[in-house]
Order: sequence, then C-alpha cells, then structure tokens
Amino acid sequence: MAHRNATNRPQPAPGRKRKVALLGSFLVALGFPWILSIVGCCLSLWIVVPAPTFSLLPLGIGAPEVSPWLIVINAIALLLVVLRLQSSWIFGVALGCSLLGLALSLLPLIQFPAANARIAAEMEAQLGKAALTATPPIAQRLRSHPFVWTDAFRGIAVPSVRIDRGIPFAQVEGVTLTLNLYRPAAAGLHPAIVVIYGGAWQNGTPANDETFSRYMAAQGYTVVAIDYRHAPRFRFPAQLEDVQTALSFIQAQAEALEVDRQRVALLGRSAGAHLALMAAYGQSPLPIRAVVDYYGPTNLLEGYNKPPVPDPIDTRAVLRSFLGGSPDQLQELYQAASPVNQIQPNLPPSLLVYSGRDHLVQPRFGRQLYEKLQASGNRAVWLEIPWAEHAFDAVFQGVSNQLALYYTERFLAWAFRELP
Repeated sequence: MAHRNATNRPQPAPGRKRKVALLGSFLVALGFPWILSIVGCCLSLWIVVPAPTFSLLPLGIGAPEVSPWLIVINAIALLLVVLRLQSSWIFGVALGCSLLGLALSLLPLIQFPAANARIAAEMEAQLGKAALTATPPIAQRLRSHPFVWTDAFRGIAVPSVRIDRGIPFAQVEGVTLTLNLYRPAAAGLHPAIVVIYGGAWQNGTPANDETFSRYMAAQGYTVVAIDYRHAPRFRFPAQLEDVQTALSFIQAQAEALEVDRQRVALLGRSAGAHLALMAAYGQSPLPIRAVVDYYGPTNLLEGYNKPPVPDPIDTRAVLRSFLGGSPDQLQELYQAASPVNQIQPNLPPSLLVYSGRDHLVQPRFGRQLYEKLQASGNRAVWLEIPWAEHAFDAVFQGVSNQLALYYTERFLAWAFRELP
C-alpha cells in the first residue's frame, strides 16, 4: 500500500526539476550574497547619480523614494557577506558594495530631520503656528508624522471614495476635454482641489496621480482632475485657456460637482503646476483660495537659456514644442508664459514644492518665484526636498512624498480655514 501511494503520487515535470536544479546550482556557484550586494549597491547609486537619459529617469526618481527598502536589501547583503566571508577578491568586492550601498541608501533618511525642521520653521514663519498644530474642520484626519516607517513598506491607506471619470466639460477644435471627479463618501458641498497633471504639456490624462486624488477626497475634499489640449498640435495659450474653461465649468456646475465655490485651490505638477500658477495669478472665472506648485517651471526664458545638466528630456525641445519656437523668435511669448512675470500684490497664497536634485525643472527657478512673491507682499511657503528628483511623488508612499503630503494637507487646511 505504501509502495503504491508513493508510486502514484504526482511527480514534478522533468523539465521543471532541471530548471530548479540549474537555478539552485547557479546561485550556489556564483554566490548569492555578492549578487545581492552588487544589485543593492547599483540601485542605491541612483540616489546620488543623475539620470542621463529619459529612459533611466525612473531609477533616479525611484531610488531615493524606496530607500527604506534599499536599506533592508543592503543590510541583508552585508550580513550574508560577513557570515560567509572568505579570502576571495569577490567577497572583498561584495563587502565594499554592501557598505557603499548601505551608506547611500541611508542618505535620504539622514537628511530628513534637518529638511523637516526647515520646512516646519518656514510654515510657522509664513502661516503661523496654527497651520502646524490646529486640527482643521474640513479634514477627517491629517497625517500624524512627516514620515511613517510602516507606510514606506505597506503603502499609505486610502479609504473608499466616490469616483466619476470622463465627465466632458468642453469640445475644442475637435478635442473632447474631460475631468475626473473624486468625492468624499458623505454628500454635500466640500472644499475643492482642482488638479492639473504634468507631462511636458505634451501628454497625460486626468487619471494621472489618481492615488493622491483619492487620498485627498478621503480627507474631505472634492478633487476635480482636469484635462487640457497638448503640444505640439496645440500651443500656448491653448492649455491655459482650457484650464480657465474647466474653472468656468466648475463654477457653473458647483452644486452638481459638490464644490464649495468659495473654497477652491489649484494644484499642479510640473507642466500642470505651471498652468496652475498662471491661472491662479491671472484672471480666473472662479475665486482661487490657494495654489500648490509641485516642481513647476516658472521662468521659461531662463529655463531655455540655462537647461539642467544632464538634461534627460531635452528642455529646449520641450519649450519650442510648447511655445512654437525659440526665445530668439518668441521672446515676448516666453516672458508672458512665465509665472515669475505675473507677480502682483494680493495673489492667492502659494505652496512651492521643489526637489533639490531636480534635473528637469531646476529648483532655483522655483526659488526665484518664491523670492518675488515675498518681495511683493504675497504669502508663499518654500518646501525643498534636498535628496529628491523630479516627480518624486510618483512613489506615493515614498520618503519625499510622505514629507510633501504632510505639509501640503496642512497648507490646504490652513488656506480653507482662513476665510475672510
């Protein structure tokens, strides 16, 4: 009986057994610890090495944001190498890689306390202590800390919200423009955040960064993510006109969209931040309470003349596509399309969020805008994340986005609470 059971038990396929055996032999032969050491070190290098090409940009963006994971990988590799240390050059290399990788992966978290202290001091200086300590009436909850270790590994919880996608708000030159609507579970009029996506003015949809939109809706906001026409087929000011059209639609349909007309903020990323700033600082069909600029271009003329090095998206080509030519041909348009040239008194409060290692939109241009806003008597908050690259918030639970999110939701809560 026992013999028959053993004979009749299903046996692994011979081909599968050979593959498993080969994989096991490969790992044993090469020495798994040094493989892990080299992989961990190579990934960690992107925390300090800028991406030279667009295809490598995700590594430059992602490495600092997943640094807690890299710390674990490098620490495990180091432990395994030490436990199996041999008088072999490959283990010497592995030991060096593990130590270097661990040091690099620790850099964002080493810099975190000082960066957080600077931002907290800036928030208090510009908005008052209540912006950091008071619990706003319009939010169900606020993040309790600028960085939560468990969130870095398991993700940031996002409760269920009501979502309506693809709502048309305009038909322009054969293009149907739509918006996505994210609302809290409870019906009623809510403070609203109008979100404008990035993508070099050339691509993207209202579904971009949807986790953020869902998260903020769960906090008690109505989030309206809007569309606009893309370059190079459509050139500036077409994109700004589309934002203004969307704001007019929101104004007219506020009750149906569950938007409190008196409490509306604009938030944009990259090219979308540029449009958000232009709309907030210009003529808007809807009162704007505040604007949040995530790494947006602010000075297109200087951006063209002094592109970043390296320049993975070819900044000059992007600007020519957006505006229709170079500054030599269209200098006045470059100036008119720059938010830094739209500053006047009594603008909505601005939160300017920039990456210290941004190789698409250099933070010094955001700093120019901040200083000009301050000089003209406007309220502005400067939030710079020294280790971050452009589009850092694509990793929603990442180190940088946790920090930015903590202060963004407090800034918005302050702006909506401070009604005249």
